[in-house]
Amino acid sequence: MERKKVSSSNLKSIGYLLGILEIEFKNNTVYQFKSVPKNIHNRLMKSSSKGTFFSKNIKEKFTYSQVL
Repeated sequence: MERKKVSSSNLKSIGYLLGILEIEFKNNTVYQFKSVPKNIHNRLMKSSSKGTFFSKNIKEKFTYSQVL
């Protein structure tokens, strides 16, 4: 999945494809979050604080697995 680099103190890059949200963190771990609505991805990408948005709206709210 192609990810776009983002400006964040904790997140390095973000990708989205068919309900799968893929996030690479600054420590180089990559997680995939399943069944994420497109509007959540859009809001994350537009957020001024991507780390805060992630913590409040994605972390622990969607099933996830570590990819790397």
